[in-house]
Amino acid sequence: MDKLDIKIIKKLQYGFPICEYPYAEVAREIDISESELISRLGNMLHDRTLTRFGPMYHAEILGGGLSLAAMSVPRDEFNQVSRIVNSMPEVAHNYERTHELNMWFVIATEHSEQLPKVIQQIEEKTGFHVYNMPKLEEFYVGFYLEL
Repeated sequence: MDKLDIKIIKKLQYGFPICEYPYAEVAREIDISESELISRLGNMLHDRTLTRFGPMYHAEILGGGLSLAAMSVPRDEFNQVSRIVNSMPEVAHNYERTHELNMWFVIATEHSEQLPKVIQQIEEKTGFHVYNMPKLEEFYVGFYLEL
């Protein structure tokens, strides 16, 4: 990352404008061209400096299902099970933890009734129980990285 990448990330952490030409607006604010901004974002996504860039939707408000899930997977099977879980299009944010429940991931479905079916599919494909922990209450935590 160079100084301009850091400037871009700092700017975008606090929001993306809702307007006809949002990339052009951000580029103008940090004094670069729209094409350079788009190119740099693409490069940062490609080299995994950024793992995601896009809107966050409230799946439940849109009729979808959303849940935090966890599994207890033996260490020697973790990578294989992780590949299976990650292959599911409904799965995001899969993380290893040092805990009895050592695999944690988010499941998001287009329709709420799909959630139990996805959980069942994961259990059938992996042979391990999925602990379903749906959101009961939402709290906003502003998280900004100091670069």
